[in-house]
Parts: sequence; structure tokens; C-alpha cells
Amino acid sequence: MAAVLPVTRQIARSVQEITRASHELCISEVNDCLIFDRHGVSKTFNSLFQHNKAIIIFVRNFLCYTCKEYVEDLGKIPPQMLQESNVRLVVIGQASWCHIEAFCSLTGYSHEIYVDPERQIYRKLGMRRGETYMETPSSSPHVKSGALVGSLRSMWRAMTSPVFDFQGDPLQQGGALIVQRLILPILT
Repeated sequence: MAAVLPVTRQIARSVQEITRASHELCISEVNDCLIFDRHGVSKTFNSLFQHNKAIIIFVRNFLCYTCKEYVEDLGKIPPQMLQESNVRLVVIGQASWCHIEAFCSLTGYSHEIYVDPERQIYRKLGMRRGETYMETPSSSPHVKSGALVGSLRSMWRAMTSPVFDFQGDPLQQGGALIVQRLILPILT
């Protein structure tokens, strides 16, 4: 019998190192957390990387203009390229599943997308809440709007949305993971 462990690597700009063992522990803590698709159907988080390597992007919220513009660029990645590389591209938001269709329509994103409405995975993986953005959005080639115009567009989308809400906690930070299943033999 073999144990299945994900392979992960922390990529950060800080000096602080995260050991592989502690990172595997973080991933194992969220394996059974539920995520929901655009129809409200649930599946476990670990199902995202059971058969393929997965690039998982956790967005701040569906109204965040920087997240919207980043996901627009992710939507331009040809599905064929992902299939040839045996990689799944997954976006996870922290809103209700009822906002997924509108967000995909707005961004042109057609790859896999789910939500973690209770932010269980965000919390267990240590994604911070309440921090301010340290870099100017213009430092990213994916963000095309300035802070004022982007914020106004986000506010307008919130006010004109069929369900007026923030589509997730506006203070929640996001993140990205590259996860691959690893099968290790269990020695007896």
C-alpha cells in the first residue's frame, strides 16, 4: 500500500523558509475541504491534483479589479497547451458559487473554477487577511487599470450585480500553489 502525498514548493521573496514537511502538512490539512463548482456541486480540494499537476490560483474576491485582470490573462492560455503539459489550471474564489458564471463571463475565463465560500482552505493554508497591497498594481503586466479606475469599476460591478454583495471578503488575500501528487511507499 502506498501513501499519497502532494509535492509542493513555497516560492516567496522573504528570507523565511518553509520546510517541505511543514508544507506537506498544510496541504494534508485541506485535502478534504470542500470546494464548489459553478452549479453548486461540491468536491474535495485534493481531487484537483489526484491525477495531474495543478496550478491553483486563489483570488482575493471576484470584485477585485487586479484579480479580474489577472484571471482575464489566465483565460487566454490555450486549453490545448495545458492538456499537452498534463497540467490543470484552477482558480478558486471565496464567494458564493452563484457568482462564478458572471465572473467567467466578465473575464472570458473558461478553465476550471471553484469557490471556497467559508474560506477554510484560505485560512488553513495561512493566506493572510487584512494586509494592504505593498506594490503598485502597475508593476504587474497583468493589471492594466490604475487603482482609482479599477476600484471604481469594482464598486460599480458590486452595485449592479444581481446579488449585491462583496463576492467574498474584501480583506482576504489570495495566493498560488503548484501541487502534484506524490506516491511514497509505506515501509512496514
